[in-house]
Amino acid sequence: MDGRVLTSWARTAVAGLEARCEEINSLNVFPIPDADTGTNLLFTMRAALEAIDKYAGNDGHQTDVRQVAIALARGAVAGARGNSGVILSQVLRGVAEAAVTGVVDTRTVRTGLLMATNLVTDAVSYLVEGTIVTVLRCAADAAAEFPDDAPVADTARSAADAAAAALARTPGQLDALGTAGVVDAGGLGLVVILDAFVAAVTGERPDRAPIALRVPRRQPSPDSGTESSDVELPDTSDDLAHRGHHSACESSHQDFEVMYLVADTDEARMAELRNALDELGDSTVIVGDGDGGWSVHVHCADAGAAVEAGLDAGRLHRIRVSSFLVDAREQGRLLPPVRTRPDQDDRGIVAVVAGDGAADLFSGEGATVLRCDAAPVTRAQLLGIIRQLGRREVLVLPNGALSAQELVAVSAAARDSRHEVLLLATSSMVQGLASLAVHDPEREAVDDAFAMSEAAAATRWGSLRIARERALTYVGTCEPGDGIGLMGHEVIVIEPDAVAAGKRLVDVVLGAGGELVTLLMGAEAPAGLDTELADHISQRHPGVEVMVYHGGQPGDLLQLGVE
Repeated sequence: MDGRVLTSWARTAVAGLEARCEEINSLNVFPIPDADTGTNLLFTMRAALEAIDKYAGNDGHQTDVRQVAIALARGAVAGARGNSGVILSQVLRGVAEAAVTGVVDTRTVRTGLLMATNLVTDAVSYLVEGTIVTVLRCAADAAAEFPDDAPVADTARSAADAAAAALARTPGQLDALGTAGVVDAGGLGLVVILDAFVAAVTGERPDRAPIALRVPRRQPSPDSGTESSDVELPDTSDDLAHRGHHSACESSHQDFEVMYLVADTDEARMAELRNALDELGDSTVIVGDGDGGWSVHVHCADAGAAVEAGLDAGRLHRIRVSSFLVDAREQGRLLPPVRTRPDQDDRGIVAVVAGDGAADLFSGEGATVLRCDAAPVTRAQLLGIIRQLGRREVLVLPNGALSAQELVAVSAAARDSRHEVLLLATSSMVQGLASLAVHDPEREAVDDAFAMSEAAAATRWGSLRIARERALTYVGTCEPGDGIGLMGHEVIVIEPDAVAAGKRLVDVVLGAGGELVTLLMGAEAPAGLDTELADHISQRHPGVEVMVYHGGQPGDLLQLGVE
């Protein structure tokens, strides 16, 4: 068997991962319950397959075992996604290191799995039993029992069977799995890949029972809080996903997954990088492609620091930062997985809003409203409403209610291969209304988001408030009870009363021009303020149109938008 069997293996593995991707994702509880292990393995294997044409070419080298094996390894290292994808890249690198005989035989399989185990062991900072690494080691141990002249089909079957048996034992080895009642997601992915190798070699895929869906769950003792005997639970993938997310959310302390490739470096500098990343976070995995390229993976709380550490090690490229939501429990319940419902439009809009009137305005334009009147909106709440919306494309109008870092975290957590989440830079509700006015569901989502963001950016906005305490501002000191006018987040007007402050604020904002003024009146606005300001604009700024809405938002007497 020559290099063509490796190409067949890669294609069969991609097909197998495609078929079981969602199942693998649903089991993902360790080290982070981000439901993407299947997606990461699939993405990595696809990158490996696509690299065959790039590195092995179409001039006959695709029959060359070593050329194809090296291509698979390079593609996997360069395209690896997530912890599991990085580990998979080393399985393929192990095969490449072992592919020296010119044929795919038992020696290739046995040596490749052994070298892969050694590479992964070196790459992972802290090994944990009950993971994909354990499953890989058991497969390698089984293959090691066969002599060089044994049929490669027998060796491949034995390795895959040992991996499946090891997978079934993972809930008893790792507490997070036992508590959730699932096997290791990465381990299941490796079994799928090893079964694909059996299929490529023999023409028949192993027939396995659905181990992942019938694992007993370990229940805590009500008296001691420790684990007691196993209890059989219902066998639905949705239930497994639900339990899995809950289990590991409570134990994770990192916000970001950081990955990048490093070139122009050496092993000593990469060892220093590993030490630095171990101090910054956990789940550190650093692997090489055998040709001078390195792939870096870490979970951490400070993504910027992880990238900066890499800059000291060499030339960085393909930097990728994803954010985890570790506080989903803030909602008091777990959210169901996203499902696209065929009876709904593909695109939805979520707007963060305060005030009954404002909520009516946004919902009247077709937006799904998330209220922030009583308490600040959390990342978990925003993620929850995005998921419950069940749309393939979601545009988010944050309206200044969350920080940029929080929004990035939500977007990364909500986005996957079937769902796109686009964040619009709306810093206030009046900017949100301006963007919503140009929304066109017939446009492509990115074009719609661009047009809406452009409308928001073209809307200068301000607000009028009553000072609650004495404070030093950019334009002087305000006293309690003063009317203060803000442009964006900066105080630009201080007057003894709110009406005077509102008129001055209007004059300053319109000093730079404008054709339309939107006044969104707050719950605490004094009676007649809207009429006085509208009359003032008509008299002092003729030709400027005024739109008045009663938003009922707390805090601001009004929000003002100028277009």
